[in-house]
Amino acid sequence: MKKNILKQQVAEAISACREKKAEEITVLELEEGSGAFTDYFVLCNGSNPRQVQAISDEVEERLERNGLRATHIEGYKQAEWVLLDYVDFVVHIFSERARRYYDLERLWKSAKRLEPTGLAGGAVRARRTPVRGLRKKRA
Repeated sequence: MKKNILKQQVAEAISACREKKAEEITVLELEEGSGAFTDYFVLCNGSNPRQVQAISDEVEERLERNGLRATHIEGYKQAEWVLLDYVDFVVHIFSERARRYYDLERLWKSAKRLEPTGLAGGAVRARRTPVRGLRKKRA
C-alpha cells in the first residue's frame, strides 16, 4: 500500500514538472543496498532560472495540495539546481548546464530507470493543464 501511495506522489511531481514544460524528465529508482537515502530521484531541467523556479513552485504547490510538504529545499534563489526533498523521493530541477555537469544519472548508474509515463498511471493524467490554463487567462 505504501509503495502505491509513494508512486502516486512521484507521479504527481512528474505531472507538475510537465505542466511547467520541464525537459528531459527522468526517474531513478534507487536500490536498497546502494547506500541511497531515498527511494526515487525525479530529475528534470529548465531552460532558464525563471523556468527552474516555476517548475519548483509547481511541484511544491501540487504536492502541498495533497498534504505533502518538502522537508528540505536547496538552491531556489540561485536556480541552477533546486533540490526538493520529500524523504521517500527527491526532485532535482537543474539548469541545462548544471545537469550536464553533475550528471546524476551517471553517478547513480546502478539505479533502475523508470519511464515517467509508467508511473503516471490513469489518475495523474487527468487533463488539469488546459483547465488551469483557461482559468488563468480569464482572471
